[in-house]
Amino acid sequence: MAKGERFPALHYRDFRYFILGQLISLSGTWMQSVAQGWLVYSLTKSPFYLGVVAAAGSLPILFFSLLGGIVADRFMKRNLLLVTQALSIIPALLLGILTDLHLITVWQVALLAMLLGTVNAFDIPTRQAFFVEIVGREHILNAIAMHSAAFHSARIIGPVIAGMAIAYISLPACFYLNAASFLAIIFALSRMKAKGAIKTGSEGFLRELTEGIRFIKSKPEIYRLILLIAVFSLIGLPYISFLPVFVVEVLKAGPEGLGFLVGATGAGSLSAALMLAFRGGVREEIRFLFLTSISFSLSLFVFSLSKTFPLSMVALFFAGWGMVSFLATSNSLIQLSVPDRLRGRVMSVYTIVFLGFTPIGNSLIGTLADAIGTVDAVGISAIICTIASIIFLKAHIPRS
Repeated sequence: MAKGERFPALHYRDFRYFILGQLISLSGTWMQSVAQGWLVYSLTKSPFYLGVVAAAGSLPILFFSLLGGIVADRFMKRNLLLVTQALSIIPALLLGILTDLHLITVWQVALLAMLLGTVNAFDIPTRQAFFVEIVGREHILNAIAMHSAAFHSARIIGPVIAGMAIAYISLPACFYLNAASFLAIIFALSRMKAKGAIKTGSEGFLRELTEGIRFIKSKPEIYRLILLIAVFSLIGLPYISFLPVFVVEVLKAGPEGLGFLVGATGAGSLSAALMLAFRGGVREEIRFLFLTSISFSLSLFVFSLSKTFPLSMVALFFAGWGMVSFLATSNSLIQLSVPDRLRGRVMSVYTIVFLGFTPIGNSLIGTLADAIGTVDAVGISAIICTIASIIFLKAHIPRS
């Protein structure tokens, strides 16, 4: 393979527009994520409320993503994304204004997070299903890896800028910059050709709703993979919502420290995405999925025990590497197994287990953290994820 062919998705003009717009927009989203966590903890000093607000942002994804998948399979995906990105500006602007005027309360933050989550319930399945219309099935793996690289580049850029902005400019500035960042992806989408056809017929809402689920259940290897992703979403991934507690109470740092911790996770995530994009795939995928899931779980456990900032950054780097390697490979396996007519609905199920279960997980870990302490709660989460990874491997190795 020639060197120039390592990233074939970038040869498509529309994909270049899309990925650049996503990089800018997602950087703003990560800025808001860090700023919102800092705002909630400043208002409440409680890990419970960090969990509540994170849950409010994810709960609509749990309830509405299947509907979002149906909509994605019925209409032109580019046009749907233009609508969702425009609507995403509203919560960011309101959050900035209310914070600027010192009128903000934790319940207003939760309500605006829920509004954005509702938009994301339609945006995320549509965006996942849009890749094949930009680059085709042949290069979808590379497109997924490149999009993951953009996502996690933003995960480095956004939190670091947010930490500096909170410390030296103002907290509301993060929300205003996020609102402005959506203009980049709106511009990129407007320059792309509208591809895909509008679905003219309907098999009925309930039939369409369950068709994607039935497809997943008919594929045992995909079904088990979805179950493991669900465990990580419920138990493992909520740790990100409680980083402000570790920064303040364990590591004794300020907002810059929070930005660098989230950025360390992003650096690990980016390295994983670039590795997969460069290699184009992995051999012995089940073993690789086990290796990466164990990497995430054990790194999270080390982070829960860490009392020093450098060790915490290293642990989060490898946690990010493991989780993104696992998720990107899982996403590719699912996308390559699904027929185009079901893509939106199957990816809506993926969205639910990956993101929609997090409100339950955030609430669960938040409640546990209030009862036994945040450090112990995250440590127990890491142990459960390790056990789930071992069970996943044992379920597949006899059949390999």
